[in-house]
Order: sequence, then structure tokens, then C-alpha cells
Amino acid sequence: MPLLVAVAMIMPVASSAQTSSVNAYSPYSMYGLGEILTPGSVQMRSMGGVGVAMRSSGQINTLNPASASIIPQKSFLFDVNFDATHYRNNQMKYSAEGSALGKARTAYNTVNIHNIGLAFPLAKNLGVNFNITPYSSVGYKIKTTDEQPDNWADIGRVQYVYAGEGDISEVKLAIGWAPWRRFTIGVAAKYYWGSIDRQYTTQFPNVVTGTGEFASTVGIDTYTVNNFKFQVGLQADLIRTEMRVLTFGATYDLGGKLNPRRTSKVYTNSAYHNAITGGFPVRDELDKLGLCMPHQFAAGLYYLDRKFAWGVDYNYSLWGADNASYDENSNMKNVVVRYDNTHYVKMGMEFTPRRGDTRNYLNRVSYRVGARFGNYYQTFGNEPINTFAITAGLGLPMRLWGSSSVNIAFEYGRMSSPNTIVVNAKKVGLTTQNYYKISIGFSLFSADTSDYWFVRQKFD
Repeated sequence: MPLLVAVAMIMPVASSAQTSSVNAYSPYSMYGLGEILTPGSVQMRSMGGVGVAMRSSGQINTLNPASASIIPQKSFLFDVNFDATHYRNNQMKYSAEGSALGKARTAYNTVNIHNIGLAFPLAKNLGVNFNITPYSSVGYKIKTTDEQPDNWADIGRVQYVYAGEGDISEVKLAIGWAPWRRFTIGVAAKYYWGSIDRQYTTQFPNVVTGTGEFASTVGIDTYTVNNFKFQVGLQADLIRTEMRVLTFGATYDLGGKLNPRRTSKVYTNSAYHNAITGGFPVRDELDKLGLCMPHQFAAGLYYLDRKFAWGVDYNYSLWGADNASYDENSNMKNVVVRYDNTHYVKMGMEFTPRRGDTRNYLNRVSYRVGARFGNYYQTFGNEPINTFAITAGLGLPMRLWGSSSVNIAFEYGRMSSPNTIVVNAKKVGLTTQNYYKISIGFSLFSADTSDYWFVRQKFD
């Protein structure tokens, strides 16, 4: 049984493509908060996710609270983004002797809202951002069959099913202030909330001996998160002229205990009953987990002139240091899952031929490319998981209540490890995950002084 559970953790179930509203579909989301999603608007993610140093009066920067200070007076920004992702997972299978047997494959589609943001000024050089976005997502379904000869002879076919689904969302309120022309600071309160359901089931599809009264089991673990964290940030213009601007930005996220609550329920009954609709509860427990949010540091540069914009960010998160003593899978000694400090590098570029061209629309379109690479925040069998993505996108300007835009992005990403692990003297391949994501964002920016939002009405 422990071996089957360990192998199931890293083995995708072969199935045809399906669609759901979860934000991820990956066996790597079986632990902790699941897969951490890339933050930022469509504009930022089409440039690889850069934005720590970005200061734009026409974009909502969700990465650095200091950027809120640039929102012009008598204006507002509204942003909403949607993601559609196609996942393709595969895992190399090996025989007992260690020879490759081919790959198990699976495909899945997801569609969901990525974030909703609003920004507006409070006073001169003082602004506020409000943003709701998914922080992490869990989505997986894995099936394995018991291969022990004794069980096949005494009972028949025994099948284990592991499934999970859920999201943790981040609600962020940021305030930015510019005490000097070239220097801004900001602070943000971040509220994490949501729930994740992880279910495991033991089934007996084909009982071959006895009366058929074999205890089947259904276990459901529900993780609930409700907690506040804080972030501080700064931005400073290293170069500022009429022709170009080079900005440095940095943020620091205060980590600490997240204390997710876990409700564990286990039902067992005979094969004559349905464990989902009835059965006998054998465990109903409530506890708090010692999982911590990491202390996180990010720094970046962002350059802007009349045609080009480029940026580069570095992000370092202390997942491993802050969760060194946390062991969620202590009962699974075959494959140890540990937390690892993460390093991410993001880079991107934007080209706009001529922003003020009123005759040729294509000259006002922004063309974007980017890339990022780093490592996943968990290791499996002491093997790190490498991640990278390449991005591209378009910014299509439009006239609607001011200067607004429709932004489209495409992203190809990969999570993989070149190595295999050994489980009970048997070689096991780690899952390689490829995904293709299309994002669309609607960015509404109104800065017209005659806008009725900011004009006192003379008549009721």
C-alpha cells in the first residue's frame, strides 16, 4: 500500500481531455497550497511576468504597492483578466528491471478568471490599488491498481483513486505614496482565503472470492485558509528625462505561519453500500497545519522610452527555510516531499512603433515577448523540479471612456526533472508537464477631466 501511494503521487492518470474551472491540473499540486500561479496582469505576464519596477499610469501593477502613487488625479483604472489553459502531462514508465516501457499521458483544459483590479487616486502623489487574484490552485486525479499477487488472489482487483480540487485566492489592498518626484514607497495588506479538497478512495471493482463484503474506504481532507500577510515596496527613478526613464524597484513580503485548518473525515463500509452517500465514519478530526508563507524578496529594473520598454526581475522565496520542520506526508516514507527555496528570473520587452499615430492603427499596437525560469517550491524524492515559460502578446488600444486597451497573451510553459527517483528499488519517472495558455485582459483607463465620475453634478 505505501508503495502504491508513493507511485500514485507522481503518476498521471491516462484520460481524454476534459475541461473544468480549476486554475491548474498537475500531480505536483497534491501537497501544500498546490501550484503557485504567476501573478500580474495580462500585460505583465506577456512580458514574462516582470513588473516590480514598472511604473505606468495606464496599467495596474499588482506586484509592487509603490506603483499606486502614479495614478493621475481625476482618473481610475479597471482591469479584468481571463485565462484558458491546455495541460499535457506525461510520465516515463519503467519495468522492475529498470527498462523504459513508454509514457503514460493525460490532457486537461481549464478556464477561469485570473484577476480583477481597480486603482484610483486618493490625493496628489497618493493612490490605491485593489486586486483579487488566485494565488494557488489544486487540480489532479490519479488512479492506480494494486499489483500485489496476494491481494489479487484473495480479493481481486483493488483500485486506489486520488483526487483534489480547490483554490487559494489573494485579496490585496495597496497604498502608494511619492514623497519625492523620483522616489515612491508603498505598503499592502494581503488576505488569503479559500479551501482545497483532497480525496482518496479504495475501490473493489472486481471481487473474485468470498462473500464480497470487503471494507472500502473514502477519505476527504479539506484545507481552509483565512489569514493576513503584508508587503512593502519602493521604486526609484535612476534615470528620468523627457526621452527615457530607468526605474529600480524592490518588494519584501513578510512571511509567517499560514495555519491552514484541516478537516479530515474517513468513511468505511462494505461493498454493498456506497461510501459516498452513506457508510460508517471512522475518523472526524480538525487540526491546524504548521505550513508557513515564505519571506520573499524581489528586485527589478524597468526601462521605458518612446518605442521600447524592457524589464528584468529576480524573485527569491524562503519556502524551504520557513518550512524546514514541516512534513505533510510523514506517513509516506517512500517518496519524501520537502519544501525548497525558490529562485525566479523574469525578463520581457515591449515594442510600440508610434504611440501617437492617429492614422495607422498598427503603429499604436504594443508587441510583447518575455521569458522566465526557476524552480518549483517542492522537491520529490529530493529531486528538484525545474520550471520555465516563454510568452508573447499584443496590446490593442481602444477608445472607451478614455484610453483603454484589450491585451492578449500566449504562454508556453514546462515543469520537469531530467532525473528519475527510486522507490523500493524500482525506478520511477517524474511527471513532465507542458501547458499552453491564452489570456485576454480588458484594461479600462479613464483620465478625462470631464469624466462624469469626477464632476460634481449641478442638477439631481
